[in-house]
Amino acid sequence: MPLTFAPRLDNVETSAIRELFKLLGKPGIISFAGGFPDSAMFDVEGLREASQKALAEEPGGALQYGATEGYEPLRAQLAAFMQAKGVAGLAPQELIVTTGSQQALDLLGKTLVGPGDKVIVEGPTFLATIQCFRLYGADLVSAPVDADGVQVDRLEQLMAEHKPKFVYLIPTFGNPSGAMLSPERRKRVLELAVKYQTLIVEDDPYGDLYFGEAPPPSLLALTPQVPGSREWVAHCGSLSKVLSPGLRVGWMIAQPELLAKATMCKQFSDAHTSTFAQATAAQYLKAGRMPATLANVRRVYAERAQAMGAALQRDLGDAVAFTQPQGGLFFWARLTGAGGKVRDAGEFAKRAIEHGVAFVPGAPFFARDADVSTFRLSFATADVARIEEGVGRLAKAI
Repeated sequence: MPLTFAPRLDNVETSAIRELFKLLGKPGIISFAGGFPDSAMFDVEGLREASQKALAEEPGGALQYGATEGYEPLRAQLAAFMQAKGVAGLAPQELIVTTGSQQALDLLGKTLVGPGDKVIVEGPTFLATIQCFRLYGADLVSAPVDADGVQVDRLEQLMAEHKPKFVYLIPTFGNPSGAMLSPERRKRVLELAVKYQTLIVEDDPYGDLYFGEAPPPSLLALTPQVPGSREWVAHCGSLSKVLSPGLRVGWMIAQPELLAKATMCKQFSDAHTSTFAQATAAQYLKAGRMPATLANVRRVYAERAQAMGAALQRDLGDAVAFTQPQGGLFFWARLTGAGGKVRDAGEFAKRAIEHGVAFVPGAPFFARDADVSTFRLSFATADVARIEEGVGRLAKAI
């Protein structure tokens, strides 16, 4: 007899991005599709030293089972890391370590979402978030985004209308939008959280990847400016984009009751994040190598982002519209149809593959009312020469 699967699986489907990766085995393909960092940017020597120190100084802690909340030396290092980014007075006990920030989102889904619960997300937003929250039965509502992030007037209308369990935002260099929420809108979001007594989930995997001036402080860091807002912010962070995805080290900062429930659910899931990975990350942060690593990553990605923007303007002209990103890993672009060029990004993606270049159409990034003319390009894993070659191929496909 055939297996009968849980009804909640009816609400989700396989990742469009993961499916696209199956096409990338074609020889000579240039990929702008992935959302991951360039492995050439990894501080291999620093991580090697950190792992050796972890084994030399506390092998039992690094190799044994550990606390579900996280390896205590890493929690202390992460608290200091966040304090350096403006989160004043953060204690290690105010965060838990997760297996990447993706697990933090899953734990939020498990602890907060029931079938039919309304959750507001950005339109567009991180594809895995849409899948994760839908898995737990969420009815997703989409708040529009522009170059300055989520449109707060519309967000307030949606919060008043739908009374969501929470609002999920990527305020700094969003995936896929690349948008950066303005300082004025950040404060307004916190005011809305207090006004409507609604949790704001701030996902911040890209905030350290800025190309010029540092971005505005995180929502979490700004909570002292809006009385009563601290308890209504859950902040998710990650070392994946700035140090190594393979470590699978992320964290969540939230009010004690939510952290306790998330920790309980994490016990059922994986008992704890790899203690060896946590110990390695703790030693790396303790060694003080992160600032130099970030400076190098920012320099390289800034050069690639500039090259991609210039190439898009030169080779595709008015057939595409985009805002030059100030950080992160992505360009978010829209086909205009100018000059009779293609307007559907799905069709454009098929043509692009035939010309040896891959990207992700934008439709899967929308929880509702998908804009089929949009698409995402990542500049992180291609050097300048391949970026220019790849955009040239896009020009032939359009």
